[in-house]
Amino acid sequence: MTLSGLSVFALALIVAAGSPGPSIAALVARVLTNGVRDVLPFLAAMWIGEALWLTCAVTGLAVLAHTFALAFMVVKFAGVAYLLYLAWKMWRAPADVHEGALPSGQSPWRMFVAGLMVTLGNPKIMVFYLALLPTIVDLSRVGTVAWLELTGTMLMVLMTVDFGWAMVAARARKLLTNRRAVKIANRASATMMAGAAAAIATR
Repeated sequence: MTLSGLSVFALALIVAAGSPGPSIAALVARVLTNGVRDVLPFLAAMWIGEALWLTCAVTGLAVLAHTFALAFMVVKFAGVAYLLYLAWKMWRAPADVHEGALPSGQSPWRMFVAGLMVTLGNPKIMVFYLALLPTIVDLSRVGTVAWLELTGTMLMVLMTVDFGWAMVAARARKLLTNRRAVKIANRASATMMAGAAAAIATR
C-alpha cells in the first residue's frame, strides 16, 4: 500500500477511535476501578477484536455477517449482558480505602473476555472499515502484505489512542483518596459501563 493511503486510514481511525464511545467508556471505567496495569488484558482483547473486524472487512466477510446475523446478534447481547454484570459489580464494590489503596483486581481472563465482548459486540466497527477501505485500497486485490500493513497501522493507532485515554483515567484515579471519592468513582464507572452496554445494545 502507498504511504498516503495508510496515512488516510490512520487519520480516519484516530478520529473514530479517539471519539468517546462504548469502547472508550468501558476502558475508562475499567481503569478507574482497576488501574492501568490490570487493564492490559482488556486492551489486548479490544485490539484483537478490532483486528478480527478489520480482517472480516478486508476479506469480504460482511456477506457472512449478514448470512449469520443471528450468531452476531448472540455475541452482541452476550457482551451486553456481561458488561451489565460488570457494571453491577462496580456499583456494589466496597468503597473502603486502606492506606491509600484503591479497588483493584479482576482476573486477567475476565478482563480479556470483557474487552473481547465490548469489541466483538459492536459490528459497526466492521461497517466503519468497509466504508473506509474501498477509498484507499482495492479490496479485490488485497494480499497478505497489504493486510499486514493495514493491521499494523490499526494497532499503532489504537495503542496510542487507548493508552492516552488510560493515562487520563489513571491520573483521575490518583485523586481517589477517601471513601466518598472511591464510592463516587465506583458508581461513575458502573454508570459508564452500563452506558457502554446500552450503546452496543441499541446499535
